[in-house]
Amino acid sequence: MTQDLECDVLVAGGGINGVAIARDAAGRGLSVVLCEQDDLASHTSSASTKLIHGGLRYLEYGELAMVRKALVERRVLLHSVPHLVRPLRLVLVHEDSMRPAWMLRAGLHLYDLLAGRSDLPASRRVELGSHPAGPALQARFRVGFEFSDAWTDDARLVVTTAIDAAERGARIFTRTRLTQAQRSGQLWSAAASGPRGLTLRIAAKALVNATGPWASNFLQSVATAGSSDRRLRLVKGSHLVIRRTFGHPFAYMLQAADRRIAFAIPFEGQFTLLGTTDVEFRQEPGTARIDAGEIDYLLELANRYLKQPIGRSDIAWSFSGVRPLLDGDADPSALTRDYALELEHQGAPLLTVWGGKVTTFRTLAEQAVNRLAPWLGCGRKGWTRDARLPGGDMGQGAGAPVSSQALARFVAALTARYGWMPAGTLQRMAAAYGSRVYTVLGSARHPADLGEPIADGLYEAELHYLVAREWALAAEDVLWRRSKLGLHLSPEQCQRVADWFERSVKPPVL
Repeated sequence: MTQDLECDVLVAGGGINGVAIARDAAGRGLSVVLCEQDDLASHTSSASTKLIHGGLRYLEYGELAMVRKALVERRVLLHSVPHLVRPLRLVLVHEDSMRPAWMLRAGLHLYDLLAGRSDLPASRRVELGSHPAGPALQARFRVGFEFSDAWTDDARLVVTTAIDAAERGARIFTRTRLTQAQRSGQLWSAAASGPRGLTLRIAAKALVNATGPWASNFLQSVATAGSSDRRLRLVKGSHLVIRRTFGHPFAYMLQAADRRIAFAIPFEGQFTLLGTTDVEFRQEPGTARIDAGEIDYLLELANRYLKQPIGRSDIAWSFSGVRPLLDGDADPSALTRDYALELEHQGAPLLTVWGGKVTTFRTLAEQAVNRLAPWLGCGRKGWTRDARLPGGDMGQGAGAPVSSQALARFVAALTARYGWMPAGTLQRMAAAYGSRVYTVLGSARHPADLGEPIADGLYEAELHYLVAREWALAAEDVLWRRSKLGLHLSPEQCQRVADWFERSVKPPVL
């Protein structure tokens, strides 16, 4: 089947930057088509450390402007998508052989200053012997520094942004690979291959290369009329999910002997997320997997600090992604996480996104559309700074972040309406969908209204919603991206989800 499409903006890439650009452009009245070769957030954008943060360690490299920009965005996201971006308090453990305590305190003071007006508490020095985070650490650690950042579900953030783009008119095609794009007069003429034999022929006024670690390859093999002297350093970051909790809500920021930084973050209630590594990667980005050396590195770092040792038997899951960093001669861990936008307009405009991090996706998208707007005759200004993402209106009042008390009130209202559902399921769905949970559950009055129970706390109604509204086409899309139920369900229950997709959804044959 062949489909002909016309649009103002054609976006290649369904990671966080691609969907954010599609959202911003659609909200300004531009027609948008987005093509993602796999599922949304299949690669880099679901493999982050799940932090929305300024990047405290980049102060050490003099990246004050980048840190300030990210901290401003942290505040914006806490307000605009409060069910998916939530405050997190971290403890930076002081290690005598590493950076001196005065340096850590000064860095955190500067971090607070760069954040400016904030709803989050300031940093402070703490005695670990009397702090809730202290008992899990070895007794030799006596001093820590408590500070604020935020946590997100990165894959759900991508999907939620794509939902907003689609509801504003963008056409989103997943598992659809752009195979060719060439200039034809003042237009781009592009072809894409999708699932079940779908072929798209697209005429676009502008093309956006938001393919992340594939950006250089896209210019070489797809948009061959485009060119750039920029190069990316591909750096693999891997994480471990450990069957361990520390009995408190704090995350740890750990200093490694090589002066890198890693985090141990409460994850999915029953687990701890440990990461990340920084390893040069020269292979196809989609093949990134954790290796034995990275596992050893993360376990050794954790065991340098934790009282109770962690071993390979404690590992519940691991994931890896390739970060596209702006090229430089520095060690991978010191390379900037900032981004660059390159606009080529010899004929129909081509904008390439180089680098970036999840925290700054919104402002990156705003700047990208600002760059394209004059070439598209678009006079509308950026609008996303004060706009909530779908599900973010949880009754806390305009412009207010969601506190733990407000989230509890929201869950209490859900319980009053759907009291027959397990409390843990309602809590999970509130955190995932925000106010859109009412769309998922609808007018259901008892479990039978939600269809077949596929697994613990997962009913057919939710799966139908994920297929119809969130582009889910396979069990993996649900179990590991739109949720992390794969960590909680048994292999038999995961297989039941796969069986449901096999009988209920046409397979995404390419």
